Amino acid sequence: MTRIRLIPRLDIKGPNLIKGVQLEGLRVLGKPQDFARRYYAAGADELIYVDVVASLYGRNSLHDIIRNTADDVFIPLTVTGGLRTVDDVRDVLLAGADKVGINTAATKRPELIREVSQIFGSQCMVLSIEAKQIGFGKWEVYTDNGRERTGIDVVKWAAQGVSLGAGEILLTSVDREGTREGYDLDLIAAVSKVIGSVPLIASGGMGTTTDLIAALEQGADAVAMADVLHYDRIDLPTIREAALNAGYAIRGAYRAAA
Repeated sequence: MTRIRLIPRLDIKGPNLIKGVQLEGLRVLGKPQDFARRYYAAGADELIYVDVVASLYGRNSLHDIIRNTADDVFIPLTVTGGLRTVDDVRDVLLAGADKVGINTAATKRPELIREVSQIFGSQCMVLSIEAKQIGFGKWEVYTDNGRERTGIDVVKWAAQGVSLGAGEILLTSVDREGTREGYDLDLIAAVSKVIGSVPLIASGGMGTTTDLIAALEQGADAVAMADVLHYDRIDLPTIREAALNAGYAIRGAYRAAA
């Protein structure tokens, strides 16, 4: 039985959890730590924190939120946004993160992927890719929370990132993000084919449990979810049950709140 992961994604601006559509029109939902604790108790396998404005300021500002979360949420935490140097990575790991996602800085200096992998381990280095479709079977890498074009081909970039030492790929479809129209299955399939055994997290578009299963069938090893969880459209136990019924094993289980 294939083992997969269910990962709530929490986009953060300042002290607040926010949510938008296609990474725009951001709406404040509450304190990220409160949502993180709720998802942990409901059996999330991991969490992803995204500082959505970090690229504007050139730094990640989640350190206090990371520390507060790490105090009572005991599952792996990936932090992404504004991490540009090995020192930036070290700072968020010391604050309590387990893995880091790097996007903008890696597109500008790919060698950073190798440096982070060699110093902290490949399991810590997550290549975060924001993808927009630009033609049939073609996607371009975007940065700065889906605002800036790079001219880089997504599939080629994923393969290069793995060759440089990325231990995981976080693949976000900007076109589908927040739409609840389902994951970009062609995108998932295309990237999955070129990264070998490196785990792939599909992000952007989940609206139903059917979308979850479809992403897994195209090669995703994990799914990141935001809208469906934040707005209580589907809860994690229901999502877990759907995956189990489809023949997938899940790491997480319900944890009674302390």
